[in-house]
Amino acid sequence: MHENEVRTKHGKIACLSSELDLGITLKGGQSFRWFNYNNGYRGVFGGYVWTLTQHDNYLFYNVQGPLVDSKNYDTILSDYFRLNECLKDLCEKWTAADPHFKESLNKTNGVRILNQDVVENVFSFICSSNNNIQRISGMVEKLCMFFGEKICSIEGKDYYKFPSIEALASKDVESKLREEKFGYRAEYIVNTAMHLIDLGGKQWLSNLHKKNNTSYAKAREQLIILPGIGPKVADCVCLMSLGHLEAIPVDTHIFQIARARYLPHLKQYKTVTPKIHAEISNYLRELWGPLAGWAQALVFCAKINDISARTRSRIKRKNSTSSMLRNLKKF
Repeated sequence: MHENEVRTKHGKIACLSSELDLGITLKGGQSFRWFNYNNGYRGVFGGYVWTLTQHDNYLFYNVQGPLVDSKNYDTILSDYFRLNECLKDLCEKWTAADPHFKESLNKTNGVRILNQDVVENVFSFICSSNNNIQRISGMVEKLCMFFGEKICSIEGKDYYKFPSIEALASKDVESKLREEKFGYRAEYIVNTAMHLIDLGGKQWLSNLHKKNNTSYAKAREQLIILPGIGPKVADCVCLMSLGHLEAIPVDTHIFQIARARYLPHLKQYKTVTPKIHAEISNYLRELWGPLAGWAQALVFCAKINDISARTRSRIKRKNSTSSMLRNLKKF
C-alpha cells in the first residue's frame, strides 16, 4: 500500500436509535473532531476517518485510512460508543433512583459516553477552559493539522491523527499556538506534554485506567498534578477515557441543576469551588450509582437542548416581530 493511499471499509452494526443519538453524543461537548456530513457525521478516532449514519435499527459506517485486514472495525466502533451497555436499562435505574431524572429524559435520549483516546482527551479538555464547543473544535483541529501525522486525503480534505505527547513537547510549539490564538492554553499544553514525558508518557496515563485497578480517586488525584488540569477536566478525562464512569464533571450547567433540584442550600453560591464540586459530585454519585457520570451527561445534554430550544424560540419571535414591523411600514 502506498503512503496515504485511502482504503475504505463499509459496515453496519445493530443499534436502536433510542440507544444512540449520534448528534448529541458526537457534538455535545465530549469529542471535538466530528462535523456534519451529508445526512450523518464524519470524524477521526483511532487513527482512521469515520463517516457515520443511522437508519432504522442500524448504525452504518465507512472507515477510511491505512486499514488493516486483521482488525475488526465493527468492534472498534462498538467499543467507541460502549454499545455493550444497554442505555434503556440504565435509564430505568436512574429514573427509579431519582424522581427528577425523568424530566431530563423527556428532553433528550440516546446520549452515550464515548470511549476516547486518553492523550487526545487530556489536551482537548485543556483547550476547553473558558471556551465554547465551536472554538475548542477549531483549536483541536489546529493541533492535529500542525503537529499530527497525516492519515489521508478524502475529497480534497486532509485528515490527521491527534499529535503524540512528544510532538506537543517539541520546540516552538508554544509560540506557534500563541500565534494561533490559543492564549494561556498554549503554555499549559506544552508544560503538560513535558510533564507527561517525565512521568512516563502515554503509558503513565494508561496506568490510571480502571482496568489497571487504579481507583477513580487515585486517577483524579494524579491528573490534577498536570498543568492546566483542575477538578472538572480531571473528571472529564476519568469519565471519557479511563473507564471511571462514576466521575462527574461539574460545570456551570450541572451546578445550576444541582442548586435547583438537589442541593438548594447552594443557591447562595455563585461559582463552583473545589469544595462545591466535591459536594455535588459526591451527592449525585450516591444518587445515580456506579455509572453516575453517564447519567450526568444525559442531564447536561437535556439542559443544553433546553437552552438551544429557548434561543431558537427567541430568534423566531424576534424575526416574526421584525417582519411584522416591516409589513406595517408598507402601509
